[in-house]
Amino acid sequence: MHPPTVDNQSIYAPRSCRLLAVSKLTPQEKLFRLRLEDGRELNHQPGQFVQVSIPGLTEAPISIASSPTCKGYFELGVRKAGLLTGALHQLQPGAQIGIRGPFGRPFQLEALLGKQLLLLAGGCGLAPLRSLIQYCQKQSSAYSAVQILYGARSPQDLLFKDDLEDWQLSTNFNCRYTVDQAPASSCYDGETGLLTRLLADVQVEADNCCAVLVGPPPMYQPVISALHRMGLNGPQQIMLSLERQMRCGVGKCGHCTIDHLYCCSDGPIFWLEEVEHLRGAL
Repeated sequence: MHPPTVDNQSIYAPRSCRLLAVSKLTPQEKLFRLRLEDGRELNHQPGQFVQVSIPGLTEAPISIASSPTCKGYFELGVRKAGLLTGALHQLQPGAQIGIRGPFGRPFQLEALLGKQLLLLAGGCGLAPLRSLIQYCQKQSSAYSAVQILYGARSPQDLLFKDDLEDWQLSTNFNCRYTVDQAPASSCYDGETGLLTRLLADVQVEADNCCAVLVGPPPMYQPVISALHRMGLNGPQQIMLSLERQMRCGVGKCGHCTIDHLYCCSDGPIFWLEEVEHLRGAL
């Protein structure tokens, strides 16, 4: 049995990337724009991830934050949280890093065609969801409607502020975002409250709607309950990411297991009905 390949190259073999640009998203997160040194496209699908490595250090799984429709580069949103990510945050354009992949089960794009889409993100979840949002921008006529709802802890924790502004101005999207609380010193004049507060104002045709959720575990149960109250109770109507605690990326270390599933290889994208009955999934 031959290993999976991308453009006739094994996805398990490290490939060299050149760092094209680095931009600060928040005090903890940066966006890295990369290009494969061999000139090929990454050829990922929205929702997939890569294993990122720096010589002399370990590697880590990081979700791809850009759509495959963006040619000549791909982007990673990285939170500074450990040795590798700390080293990444010190890199400057021109630096070289290694990647393996892309890995993982992506968003089920065919199931979204013709539907009203509710794209919901909490915190860092906007980074992997951004790959799907950008994809929808290029395929806007394929969907009945697209609504983006995003929640962050505070104004300084909002990711992709320029994108949020563009999505709000877009004729293809309805985009709203909120923060849990806004200090008086922040000069923030947007919406405040939990993500479920935004959902309370959303009107959809329940039978023709699909919701996609990416965010921290505490977000899922209240948001799913709100979606059920809106009538999203059928099969393949709620899709979600369970990328937490991934490590090896290929279903070998067992660090991301939930019951019989490996989040990295069976997911990270699942339909709700596939995981809602599994202890620890939500």
